[in-house]
Amino acid sequence: MIELIQNGNVTSPLGFLAGGTYAGLKAPGDEVLDLGILISESQASIAATFTTNNVPSPSVVLSKERAVSDTVIGVIANSGSANCCVGSQGYEDAKEMSALAGGHLSVNPEDMLVCSTGVIGVELPMALIRQNIGNIKATSDGGHDFAKAIMTTDTRSKELAISFDVGGKKVTIGGAAKGAGMIHPNMATMLAFITTDASVGKAFLQKSLSESVGQSFNMIDIDNDQSTNDTVLALSNGKSGTDEIDENSPYSNIFKEGLTYVCVELAKEIVRDAEGAQRMMEVTVDGAVSVEDAAKAAREISTSMLVKTMLHGGDPNWGRLMMAIGKSGIKIKESKIDIYINEIQIVHEGQTISFFKDAVVSAMNASEVKFGISLNVGDASATAWGCDLTEEYVVFNSAYST
Repeated sequence: MIELIQNGNVTSPLGFLAGGTYAGLKAPGDEVLDLGILISESQASIAATFTTNNVPSPSVVLSKERAVSDTVIGVIANSGSANCCVGSQGYEDAKEMSALAGGHLSVNPEDMLVCSTGVIGVELPMALIRQNIGNIKATSDGGHDFAKAIMTTDTRSKELAISFDVGGKKVTIGGAAKGAGMIHPNMATMLAFITTDASVGKAFLQKSLSESVGQSFNMIDIDNDQSTNDTVLALSNGKSGTDEIDENSPYSNIFKEGLTYVCVELAKEIVRDAEGAQRMMEVTVDGAVSVEDAAKAAREISTSMLVKTMLHGGDPNWGRLMMAIGKSGIKIKESKIDIYINEIQIVHEGQTISFFKDAVVSAMNASEVKFGISLNVGDASATAWGCDLTEEYVVFNSAYST
């Protein structure tokens, strides 16, 4: 059974240390941090997914090169600068960041990955990073500072941890993420870091992470824009003392379930904190021919600008949902489609049915709104998450230097 750990974070699993400091990469303010380190006390299996944007940050390029190793020690991350579109200097700066972190922690720099997030086209202020990296104290209770150090337009940190039993021993999975805009992942400006003290080899960890990302981060949308820096990293150090978990382990399913739970909850927190958003939508498509079809339809709805504005206005204009289903290109039969808003059925067999509009409008004024689509042509389902499009989002991003 999975248990949520109160105030859990990336250092809740045994053997992980983290910390953060203010280095001057962002505007100063109360409790502002912009440079963080997350490490394992010993070598940890590494799994990762990265942005597929064709203009990747050099920080992504370097981390992608190093993530092919079986193990690493940790990651240094900064906010305030995406280290992207800055020429060859960006790669050199990313390498220097890992070297500075390695020197500070007395570990091999080649075992350190690098993540950056912030404004595109601005070089990393390496003089400030050199000057302040020594202020980071990596400790077992530094997870919250690390989560704060990776924030950009986020209004709050996003972190949690869970535990479950593996052969009589407690295993913990922790996570931290950031993101509030430029979110349309396809592997989002999204970063996520997952840690576990389970013993998991690289192959199974990578397979599990890829599956979990497919059900979580790759099923959220805020603004249809895919970041140049999106990265999800997972580290497993085995400090819980369990036997190794692999595809054939009796505990493989509980591990994958726990990993997916952490990824889904972090992904939903990103949507809840979306720039200018007032409402989150959860779109569940069931009765599809395949999971791929269900996922495609769910994401088509959650990314539709017209659906987003419908959600913002609290308008039960179900024709926009039907439009999005149709343009997804999946196999459907219009005459079999049922549609629900917050479990109130408004469409049956492709046509409107009598419903009390004021009740549905009232239901749509909630902070979280559920759209249910039953295609009734199969037995597969998928869920996606999105948010409304507001005037505040437009104003905020018209003034954000990019």
